[in-house]
This record gives sequence, structure tokens and C-alpha cells, in this order.
Amino acid sequence: MNRMKSGFIQNGYFLLFTFVSGLFYFCFYMVALSFSLSLAFTVIGIPLVIRVLRTTTAFIQFERTQTKLYTDITTEPYKSKVTTGGSVWAQSKSELRDRRNWWAVFWLMQKFWIGLVSLVCTALIYVVPLVCLLAPLLYRHVKMNFIFVEADTFASSLLFMAAGVVLAALSPKLADGLAKKIGGYTRSMIRVLNR
Repeated sequence: MNRMKSGFIQNGYFLLFTFVSGLFYFCFYMVALSFSLSLAFTVIGIPLVIRVLRTTTAFIQFERTQTKLYTDITTEPYKSKVTTGGSVWAQSKSELRDRRNWWAVFWLMQKFWIGLVSLVCTALIYVVPLVCLLAPLLYRHVKMNFIFVEADTFASSLLFMAAGVVLAALSPKLADGLAKKIGGYTRSMIRVLNR
């Protein structure tokens, strides 16, 4: 029971982490690439783009570590690109032409949408059952509706409480399944990028 409870809490952390990291990746790449590409006509623009593209390796390794830590899903190691010797401009040209960098940015930015879904599902899985369980105490102070049924009497609030018990019983399995799906996304991302 204790293990199930800690797994339920750990899955909640992972789902919230998915939202935060997805939001970060989206904002970081949107701002950094827009800024650096707009400066591409100057001398500092191209090196900035290269620096931004090189962050993908660190972020993917971070995602891999977090997925292993929270969901215990093992993924294959991400094969980082070996930089070849040569001039700075030759390395820059190689980095810019490497499709893997751009695909990594795409996959990391996709986590924003997954994070939004994760946030909504976290609210449904963790908050809704608790509110339904507290319906007999809350129905006088808060207007509560659940699928065309309003909790305006004590009897209807008990119905909400029963629904809360059912939702609370299903929540650990739902949270675990969603966390595994998101962990599978990380595994797929690394598999595709390693090709």
C-alpha cells in the first residue's frame, strides 16, 4: 500500500514536471532561435544558433534521466554527435545542416503540447476525486456540477462523494498509465534521433 501511494505521488510529480519542462523547452527554443536567427545576418547570429542547437544533447539526456527516475523506464543512451576538427565555420555549417539537431528541437518543443495534456489530466486525476470526496462539506459554499448533476442537497452531495470514491480508486492506475505513455514518448524520441 505504501509503495502504491508513493508511486501515485511520484507519477503526479512526473506529470507536473512534464508540463514545466515542456513549457520551458517551448519558450527557450522559441525565444532563442527567433533571436539568434534574426541576428544571423550579423557575425554573432550564427554562433548563437549553433550554441542553441548544441543544447539539445543536454536536454535529451536530462529527459532520459528524469524518465528513468520517475517512471523506471529505461531508454537507450542518446548518441551525441562527435564534433570534427576544423574551422569554426566548418563546424557551424555541419551543425546547421545536421537534421538531427532540428529534429531534436522539434521533439523537445512537442513536449509543450504533451505537457498541457498532462496538466489537465493531473488536475482530473488528483484534484477532482478530492473535491468529489469533500462534496458533503463543500456543497453549501461552492456550486458543484458533474455531468448535468448539481450538488445542491446533502443527498446529491453524497452521490458526488460516491463518485469521488470510484475516481480515487481509479486514479492510481490512470496516473501510472499516463506516466508510462509520456515515458514512452521519451523512449520514442531517443530511438528516432539515434537513427
